[in-house]
Amino acid sequence: MKLYLDTTGMQLTVTKEAVEKTDQNGRQKTERDTGRPMWSTQALALDEDGGNVITITTAGERPNVKVGTMIVASKLEALPWATNGRSGVAFRAVDIKPAGAPVK
Repeated sequence: MKLYLDTTGMQLTVTKEAVEKTDQNGRQKTERDTGRPMWSTQALALDEDGGNVITITTAGERPNVKVGTMIVASKLEALPWATNGRSGVAFRAVDIKPAGAPVK
């Protein structure tokens, strides 16, 4: 089951530009099924309840967004995880574009 987030009424603003998502050896991770390179982009997610800094993973081309840019994350998915007594939520999107950019 995929848990997609409704981003209506949410503002996403880049707080750190996209960087390579790396494994424990410092190599860039790739998407399992396609082999496309993975990227991590940090953003402030702001809604009526306040804000949270999240890291959004994408695969393929490096997202072309700068710090301070308001963005749209296509099919933003929440991925709950738990490992070794720790837990959290990871976020993944099909792509990240500047707000107002044409949608594919």
